[in-house]
Amino acid sequence: MVPEKAGQLMVIGNWKMNTNVPEGIKLASKIRELLSGKAYHEIEVVLCPPFTSIAHISDVLSGSDLKLGAQNVFYEKEGPFTGEISARMLLGLCQFVIIGHSERRHVIGESNLDLNAKIKEVFSQDMNPILCVGETSEERDSGLTNVVVKEQIRQALDGVEDINGLAIAYEPVWAIGTGVPASFAQVEDVIESVIRGELATCYDDVISRITPVLYGGSVSSSNVAEFLGHSSIQGTLLGGASLDACEFVKIVDETASHLQ
Repeated sequence: MVPEKAGQLMVIGNWKMNTNVPEGIKLASKIRELLSGKAYHEIEVVLCPPFTSIAHISDVLSGSDLKLGAQNVFYEKEGPFTGEISARMLLGLCQFVIIGHSERRHVIGESNLDLNAKIKEVFSQDMNPILCVGETSEERDSGLTNVVVKEQIRQALDGVEDINGLAIAYEPVWAIGTGVPASFAQVEDVIESVIRGELATCYDDVISRITPVLYGGSVSSSNVAEFLGHSSIQGTLLGGASLDACEFVKIVDETASHLQ
């Protein structure tokens, strides 16, 4: 969902292929406990566990301001697609779905056209897609960052007339899991010139400004302030940092401090 208030931020934890059910329940419970009593209700805090834990963690988060997301989805509603999970199956459990994470693109082999079909299906079920975009180190070194990211956005959103509820996460592939985040200057250039520029071209200036754009890639509690101190970034998509309850909550706390 688009943030309800100007300046509202998002913190999304992508657990990837980590935690079994008991571990996931323990992690989610600890995060809820550490956030209890804190004024984070103006921030969208979203946990994205593996499919195996979603129903259990939905119970853990019930009654809190924490939201739940899925890490992926299939683009058909139902049918003979062994091993896949449809958006319809997630109704009542998740509010968000990550679409097109770099690991889905580069390890699993998903195309922009696959992601386009997934985004349309997620929207059809009144859920909120989080579209991940970003270039590889080879593409950046070749000067192709702008071309690659524009194409990812254009093709993923082709034919999607209303993107209310969409968030975009800029995750340069070369910064994910490396411990070396992109500099703010690099992030701001892509977000302002490329991502928001493409949204303005495909939609309009208003949509370009109100669509939340997040940063992800080796974010930690020690460097998150560098990214949150600027209006062009509305939050973070976290990987490894979301598997440590204390570290994750420190990032939520740091995010909350930028709303004061």
